[in-house]
Amino acid sequence: MKKLVWIAGGAVLIYICLVLAIAVIPAIELSKVPAGPDVVPLTPLQAQGRAVFAANGCDYCHTQQVRPLNEDKVFGRPSAPGDFAYQTPELLGSERTGPDLTNVGNAKPSDVWQYMHLYDPRSVVPESIMPNFKFLFRVLATVPPGETAVPIPAPFAPKDGKVIPTPQAKALVAYLLALKQTPIPGYKMSGATSAATPATPAAAAPATAATPTAAAPAAAGGYAYDAAKGEALFTPHCAVCHQATGAGVPGAFPPLKGNAAVDNADPTLHIHTVLYGAQGVTIGGVAYPGAMPPFAGQLSDADVANIVNYERSSWGNQAKPVTPVEVAAVRAKGK
Repeated sequence: MKKLVWIAGGAVLIYICLVLAIAVIPAIELSKVPAGPDVVPLTPLQAQGRAVFAANGCDYCHTQQVRPLNEDKVFGRPSAPGDFAYQTPELLGSERTGPDLTNVGNAKPSDVWQYMHLYDPRSVVPESIMPNFKFLFRVLATVPPGETAVPIPAPFAPKDGKVIPTPQAKALVAYLLALKQTPIPGYKMSGATSAATPATPAAAAPATAATPTAAAPAAAGGYAYDAAKGEALFTPHCAVCHQATGAGVPGAFPPLKGNAAVDNADPTLHIHTVLYGAQGVTIGGVAYPGAMPPFAGQLSDADVANIVNYERSSWGNQAKPVTPVEVAAVRAKGK
């Protein structure tokens, strides 16, 4: 009996030592790490949204940890301890059935997109396997005062009524939009992906949906537009909202096909929008309240030129190509 007590006691002691070594002591040390640049506590609404996020098991499929690996660059810079100063216990996750959400607030800053995606992911990402969260919305015959209906595309909208987000949906979207990385010296920010598309977001969208007219038309100054690179850049950065077909989403995200700014001989507005984003614009008489993120800090002049030229030569658009020099000139003028 005494021998069994010693064996049991020794096992417990070993277990306690392991817990202290791999959990308690590291946690104490990490708690002393100062917050990273521009990392601030969550607001009450965002904190409520974090609880909704955890309660619905979102971290079962989405991580919030960017590893220092090439395959993780699409999600942002590598995560640092200071990023989690005000979010404990951390919702790091371990599966990427969907993409990492560490920087989703910068990658998808449109609350309209987020609501549409929660109501039915297929409404914005046709290939998504994420379940819908329609229970976070109400379908009402009329829009209550102070509320705004979510512009769900017809194939996914209810037969009757308007889709209104519940307080839980508003809190969850507020939390998702709060997930933003800021630059840290020594790390390079990279483009992130959509909030909840599959692990290779938008990449699965059919590449044949938008075929550039003419084979990589050459621009002035010896610059040759790389059609393949243009499409490769457009797919992760733009296709989720504007769709691979360039048709956009009615009432939510404007079409690029036949868009006056895209097809204009003067590319200034087009380039400026890609560099610095846009919000609350009216195109073709339709108001688009959502926000398009800026890409000036993520893409080089050549990358922006390739995206712009892809859009200006696809889906029947036939505008003249632009050069990186023209992009640099618009960038130099600032927002």
